Amino acid sequence: MSATRDPLTPTGTISLSTDRRRVAIATVIGTTVEWYDYFVYASAAGLVFGKLFFEPAGPAVATILSFATVGISFLFRPLGAFLAGHFGDKIGRRPMLIMTLVLMGACTTLIGLVPTYSAIGPVAPVILILLRVLQGISAGGEWGGAVLMAVEHAPRDRRGFFGAMPQIGVPIGLLLSSGVLAVMSALFPGDAFYGWGWRIPFLLSFLLIIVGYWVRRRVEESPVFREIAARKEQTRIPIVRVFARFTPLVILAALVFAGDNGVGYMTTGGFIQNYATDPDGSVGLERGPVLWIVALSAVMWLVSAWFAGWLTDKIGRRTTYIIGWIVQGAGVIALFPLVNLATLGALAGALIFLSIGLGFTYGPQAAWYTEMFPASVRFSGISISYAIGAVLGGAFAPTIAQALLQHTHTSSSITWYLVLLTAVGLVATLLLRDRRGINLRPEAEEEQERGIYIWQQK
Repeated sequence: MSATRDPLTPTGTISLSTDRRRVAIATVIGTTVEWYDYFVYASAAGLVFGKLFFEPAGPAVATILSFATVGISFLFRPLGAFLAGHFGDKIGRRPMLIMTLVLMGACTTLIGLVPTYSAIGPVAPVILILLRVLQGISAGGEWGGAVLMAVEHAPRDRRGFFGAMPQIGVPIGLLLSSGVLAVMSALFPGDAFYGWGWRIPFLLSFLLIIVGYWVRRRVEESPVFREIAARKEQTRIPIVRVFARFTPLVILAALVFAGDNGVGYMTTGGFIQNYATDPDGSVGLERGPVLWIVALSAVMWLVSAWFAGWLTDKIGRRTTYIIGWIVQGAGVIALFPLVNLATLGALAGALIFLSIGLGFTYGPQAAWYTEMFPASVRFSGISISYAIGAVLGGAFAPTIAQALLQHTHTSSSITWYLVLLTAVGLVATLLLRDRRGINLRPEAEEEQERGIYIWQQK
């Protein structure tokens, strides 16, 4: 009689440490590809889409409409989170990661081929928006799967470090998208960038998706899900149980992310790029150097998120977050006074300072969210919380910022808006408990449902 394989042990001859390294690499590469695709759109929305797809509306309204297409995709993130969470809790984390990656890459490549308004009229922005909606569905399902693959494979005392792997894929995606756009801006100056230069970063996604697909196909399924499947304990409709039992948790977790995401979308959503390069504005810097500075700030975001993930294993998720909110708040207050100095050095200082706070309020998120929800509904719980937080935070942050600027004619109004988002994130953090090291396996679901909020006993 052959022995039954332990569902928590990797298949074949792959060692546990090798499997963990492979998962870590796969989550970094996969989320990098996914978010490169997402951010290259947001940057292009701030730089070229207003002119190419919405020009008949006039310069001011075209910019707002262009930023609005960034936000529209967020409205469909909950749908992606629902679908990926449902099937991720029923058939596994790994299949969802592959499907979301392919969907995102295909949409990004097609965006690079969409004719402009001058070529096909109003059909052009309609196609652009439809493809952006599909990107939103993909992004809504991507994060939860990547996070669970990383954290559920990790040793109990290193979940923060391993959980930071999918988190750093986001700033790497911003770094690549800004870098590629900067190179294209140099190779295709002036009208050439509006003609074909902006399309090349989108078409490059076809090559990136092949790499991401190959890497993700080589990783093992999450050990927690393997045990759930072996026990045949999959929840029939996970999202229903999430809202029936954990609605306050979903709301608080969403508000935590909204505080980080809304501030982060000043750069990832393309607003700062537009604000700093607008020839009719008070800053008026050149596009290429601004894109390189955004790329530099992404490096700092990467480093601080990685460090925060490591630190959270030492001092706790909640404490690391509180430090992050304080630093982020200071970065928000300094942001526009520095940018308005209209020098590249001041812009770099502002974005680097802000990125440190963003790293500290993003790096610990994967481990903390994973430890919040019970195993049987974990994919659904963290995905829907993340998606709702993105809608409340970053979805229309660039649009709101642009509207505030046009209405008040001062960046101070944007600063107060970002301070409010940071304060909301801090308050939500203070209402949740740190659950560092909690047992993530399905047999510990009773323990996982206790002591979530500060008003509950552990």
